[in-house]
Amino acid sequence: MAREDAPEHFDVLIVGAGISGIGAGYYLQRDCPDKKFVILEGRENIGGTWDLFRYPGIRSDSDMFTLGYDFKPWTAQKAIADGPSILDYLDETASENDLYEKIRFRHHVNGAEWSSEEAKWRVEAERDGETVWISCDFLFMCTGYYNYDAGYTPDWEGFENYKGTVVHPQHWPQDLDYAGKKVVVIGSGATAVTLVPAMIDGEGPPEHVTMLQRSPTYMVSRPSEDAMANRLRKWLPSKMAYKLIRWRNTLLQHFIFRRARNKPEKVRDFLLNKVEEELGPDYDIETHFTPRYNPWEQRLCLVPDSDFFRVIRDGQASVATGHIDRFTETGILLESGEELEADIVVTATGLDLQMAGGAQLTVDGQPVNFGDKVTYKAMMFDDVPNMAFSFGYTNASWTLRADLTCEYVARLLNYMDENDVDIVVPRLPQDEQIERLPWVDFSSGYFKRAEDKLPAQGDRGVWRNLQNYRKDVKEIREAPIADEAMVFAKAGAMSLGPSQSEEPEAIAAE
Repeated sequence: MAREDAPEHFDVLIVGAGISGIGAGYYLQRDCPDKKFVILEGRENIGGTWDLFRYPGIRSDSDMFTLGYDFKPWTAQKAIADGPSILDYLDETASENDLYEKIRFRHHVNGAEWSSEEAKWRVEAERDGETVWISCDFLFMCTGYYNYDAGYTPDWEGFENYKGTVVHPQHWPQDLDYAGKKVVVIGSGATAVTLVPAMIDGEGPPEHVTMLQRSPTYMVSRPSEDAMANRLRKWLPSKMAYKLIRWRNTLLQHFIFRRARNKPEKVRDFLLNKVEEELGPDYDIETHFTPRYNPWEQRLCLVPDSDFFRVIRDGQASVATGHIDRFTETGILLESGEELEADIVVTATGLDLQMAGGAQLTVDGQPVNFGDKVTYKAMMFDDVPNMAFSFGYTNASWTLRADLTCEYVARLLNYMDENDVDIVVPRLPQDEQIERLPWVDFSSGYFKRAEDKLPAQGDRGVWRNLQNYRKDVKEIREAPIADEAMVFAKAGAMSLGPSQSEEPEAIAAE
């Protein structure tokens, strides 16, 4: 289908109806009531991650007082919630705010073209096999940063010879029968640590589950219910109790992260001692639970109510640590010579990261390579106009920064209206060199594999990816919209393509 010359137009187009997209819709309605917006969702339901993943036990790995929205209290008893409960929460949010009428399902965004002459994006989406074009003044990407079509699976020798069943958690078959069978779950992150006890505690448990890891992950047990939060809700109004617990948990997350970075040995010893208390002094903690990296160089793995440790103590599950030599017809042979028999192998081996949901973007005819970009306040990109991305924290809950980002976008749009400008774009300084640093200071495999796809952060100022909620509140919520990095212009007054015209002066700070 040829591109439409006059496609349907919106002030704001939001891509994705997960946690970020639903939040974006709420803040636009609240703070920019005159803006016409639409939410395009490639799937048939809202929820994003929480609708995609359907493996047994799927749950949050952050407490719901920080994973929940700032504007909508989490009222359930469990602070560590399962996937269906989170979907119910998102459904309530969308229904209460009449957001379903703004969502167009089965609209997969393939690309977007920016024109500085028109100050508009033309967005190409696929709906039931047909191409649809929609234009907008501002594009808000709420797609997360991984590939929904496929997870990451290593290229193992002999993999094709294995005669059993192979399952990736991202595409879990709902009719999978593992009752009485030997299961090997490859991986040591949140998915694997969730799956192992959930399979054992469910109907028709397997004969045994082995978690096979190449290297250990730091783990910490925590009650699934927050006793203090539940008590506060009996004494205080729901919103007040929610705000207090949200701030307490935010400060606690920050304290633990900073202590892990400043005193890694002490935090390491504390975590390992807690694991020893769970499994006993005779368990080989050194081999199976002592990582080669310091705490919080990768995400800390949460074990609600000690369920993972319990099934190990009971002998229903075990941990094997070592490198895979090859797959055999009946299981997995490790380099140590140990062979793990398996009727079912679950490849909980991580995510395949991508930007913008895989959409291809151009600015004035020039393709956007996100790997070449530097992020502004971890939500916009240098030389990419009228667009923001919603990214959560790696060291805290996703929604903490998603909320701030959505607030900022609404404030930015209002500022542009007040100053009668059509274009906003972050520009790197011409008179000083901004050093490019990895966008996320994490050693996790899925980030390392995708370094060429991910943008960089700068070494100073608004180009830093702070990973610090308290600082972000000041930088995103409280700082002026206009600053030295932001350029504002009228339509047709600037070009960002291969032959750039002289850029205009930025509007003076507020």
